[in-house]
Amino acid sequence: MSRPLRIALPKGRMMDEALLLFERLGSIIDPAARDSRRLILPSADGRFEFLPVKSGDVPVYVEAGVADAGVAGSDVLDEREPDVLRPLDLGFGGCALAVAAPRDASYPYLPGGGMPRVATKYVESARRHFAGKGMQVELIHISGSVELAPLLGLAHWIVDLVQTGRTLAENGLVVVEEVSRSSARLIVNRASHKLRLEEHQRLIADLAGAVERGEVR
Repeated sequence: MSRPLRIALPKGRMMDEALLLFERLGSIIDPAARDSRRLILPSADGRFEFLPVKSGDVPVYVEAGVADAGVAGSDVLDEREPDVLRPLDLGFGGCALAVAAPRDASYPYLPGGGMPRVATKYVESARRHFAGKGMQVELIHISGSVELAPLLGLAHWIVDLVQTGRTLAENGLVVVEEVSRSSARLIVNRASHKLRLEEHQRLIADLAGAVERGEVR
């Protein structure tokens, strides 16, 4: 008998929403196991094993075949461009990757024609966006709170995920341009999909049915 399908999930709110979706398929995690320090969480029905990992690591695990499938934001996928299948939009985790600037800042050009500095976690996505607009910018990779960069003069603008806009507003920033929309996607390892085709097809169909019925918000 083959082992359960192993699903990599991003820790945090997206994992909570993903697990709610899987629970509606009848795959419930024992609460004691979820609250423990176990690194692999089995579903009670034996169909899946869940791997809670950092959001940026989900495509790494799936592409390498350590996980058969995973749930990742399209922002992460567009930035990393992993070699995985992306069969389904799961319909939750909606947000936007956007350019933001101080309320009184000049955009898309600086006074005097200097080169703008842009702080972001999403360097490749930002590079493609500005290159597509024919704009030359200096990109500064920031791992933490990018909103701090314009306040301290490190950058003129930022590129970051925006959901409600509250954090931007509290730091005197406004969205000046949307780069792309993002939502949670099911991703699948290519080799696993071939070797365990029926299981993957059933997973995709079950999740698609749940999303179509509006069972996830």
